[in-house]
Amino acid sequence: MKNLDKRNKIIEYSLRLNSTNLSPLRSGNISLRSNEKDTDGYLITPSGKKYESLKPEDIVFMGLNEEIEKNNSELNPSSEWRFHRDIYVNKKDAGAIVHAHSPHATAVSSHRKSIPAFHYMIALAGGNDIKCAEYATFGTEELSKNIIEALEERTACLMSNHGQVAFGKNLEDAFELAQEIENICHQYTIALKLGKPKILSFEEMKKVLDRAKNYKKG
Repeated sequence: MKNLDKRNKIIEYSLRLNSTNLSPLRSGNISLRSNEKDTDGYLITPSGKKYESLKPEDIVFMGLNEEIEKNNSELNPSSEWRFHRDIYVNKKDAGAIVHAHSPHATAVSSHRKSIPAFHYMIALAGGNDIKCAEYATFGTEELSKNIIEALEERTACLMSNHGQVAFGKNLEDAFELAQEIENICHQYTIALKLGKPKILSFEEMKKVLDRAKNYKKG
């Protein structure tokens, strides 16, 4: 079977979606940039299948130029395959994507507002705020377009009334960023209970962004 290691890695992190409560039950999806039969594409979790029952052959390969392809799988890809494809096409540094319906990120996304720089760790997503993509029905081209706009100069964003999406050079990085976004959203909900939080200035966030480039060392 092609890319067995990558398929097993996707299953491993899919199970972590559940075990960490980042995305409960069947919700959310994960993908990895890949190549099969000289076709550039990505491996993605199938639609509607419990993560605990996933097998390597269930992971669906899709080409970047394909609307839908089901190589080596009898299952359909996640209904959100379109925005995974478009992120890989538009973000050359994206090696893996994690989409989650994490509780606090989903709650904050229901307000359809970006998260301002109430905490300097906002910089982990690449900017001085975390954008919230405009609402559109799941699995649609419109939603994908909205996500790409929200990810401009960013590696993560919220999705209105839906959840969050994060990408990284590998699954470890993408998953960790998704966890960071959930933690930031949790902190933000607590801060709002105390009133309107003070927001870090653009100048301060510029300093933070410069320093954040060397934040992760292992």
